[in-house]
Amino acid sequence: MTDTLTTARSAPLARPRPASARGALAIVLTGQFMALLDASVVNVAAPSIHTSLHASGSGLQLVIAGYVITYAVLLVTGARLGDILGHRRMFLAGVALFTLASLGCGLAGSTGVLVTLRFVQGVGAATMIPQVLSLIQRSYPGPARARPMRLYSAVLAGGAVAGQVAGGLLVSADLWDSGWRPVFLLNVPIGAALLIAGSRLLPSGRGEPGRGLDLAGLAILTPSALALVLPLVLGQSQHWPLWGWACLAASAAGFAVFTVTERRVAARGGSPLIPGRILRLPGVAMGIAAMFAVLAVFGGFFFMLALHLQGGLGYPALRAGLTFAPAGFAFALVSLNWQRIGQAGTGGNLALITGGFAANAAGLAALALLLHGGGAGGAWLYLALALTGAGMAAAFSPLMTAVLMRVPVADAADATGVIVTINQLALVVGVATFGTLYLNLAGHLPLHAAAGGFRVVSAHAASVTCLVLAAGAAAGGVLAAVRGARTRR
Repeated sequence: MTDTLTTARSAPLARPRPASARGALAIVLTGQFMALLDASVVNVAAPSIHTSLHASGSGLQLVIAGYVITYAVLLVTGARLGDILGHRRMFLAGVALFTLASLGCGLAGSTGVLVTLRFVQGVGAATMIPQVLSLIQRSYPGPARARPMRLYSAVLAGGAVAGQVAGGLLVSADLWDSGWRPVFLLNVPIGAALLIAGSRLLPSGRGEPGRGLDLAGLAILTPSALALVLPLVLGQSQHWPLWGWACLAASAAGFAVFTVTERRVAARGGSPLIPGRILRLPGVAMGIAAMFAVLAVFGGFFFMLALHLQGGLGYPALRAGLTFAPAGFAFALVSLNWQRIGQAGTGGNLALITGGFAANAAGLAALALLLHGGGAGGAWLYLALALTGAGMAAAFSPLMTAVLMRVPVADAADATGVIVTINQLALVVGVATFGTLYLNLAGHLPLHAAAGGFRVVSAHAASVTCLVLAAGAAAGGVLAAVRGARTRR
């Protein structure tokens, strides 16, 4: 395995000195954090946007979902462009586009302009984010990659939690009577700093010779991914119309055609968008499936609980965001320290990973008991949230590291595009699936928080959803156990 990581062919790249490697890591992880923050921060700002711009219900949905749609659909393309044009160049281009779009969002005077710029933000994120893992892969060889991967995992949780808290703080502060606008304008100075620091510290490199864009694969994958993501994001609010089911069926057919097309491209000696050899590496496909499970649970958990805390228990946005702090802190703490429990071996530290899934399931089951009946849960709620977050990290962080350690450096960009795209789709699927379950059980959210008997109805919906989430976590544990058994043979 070490030979695979250290002797695989790679594009000419200036190997950074240790100090500059740390600076590069800080830059790319800050970019990752900024993009994740923007995926969740707008949820809290939605009521203020509705009031300020007189946005319709569908317009507000697109403000929230437009970013995720373009982000998820274009990730694989962004990864391949990084392979062709250079990861440093594409990362900085993505940061620039994301920052300019954020400025436009903060100044937008109408819903149409804001929706359009949210789509542009998604394009910038899809250009920037695939380069993060590629730059980590190339800057930190072999075992040295473990610590950056722990930090990467911690950032994933930190971005989700910080988005809830930051949104509540900025909207509540109402700086200079600006309402929701600082939610977007905050990205501008951060993006500018990243551009200045990145141009100096990120390792320079050229695109890999012989790499093409695979236009045939791109022409099939992009609409197929869009047909999958669009109904998942908008379907529930539209009461799952016929067009949504037609899109899902079309996406399944499109992915089947894409698989055949990619095999033909590879047979001709071309550069397929998703090389089959990556998924055929021992433990990679099953590891990706297990990561899909944990992130689907992650996305559904945060979305469902945010709705219950604000709509069912009547928490203001800031308090609801702070309630997630134990889960985010535990996730970050375990992500940064899981290797002290044991090193990831050939099976990817099977006991730790499966134990993480078990802890995640136990925490979710405890939440189901605590929330049932409409109670707030008291201190036990925070303990259950901490257990849930710790379990998610113990499952995800070593699993992600184990999968990426099996990928040759030459395939880092392609593997990054596949993994990040599937991770993002998992979050979307989790929100759509578990969010739909909660909303179908709870009914229409009230105009006023904790109105009438909705508290009890919401508590029942949240309790049932937590039990289903726990079952999803258990299923992920089974996938991880099967993967570990196979890779140890």
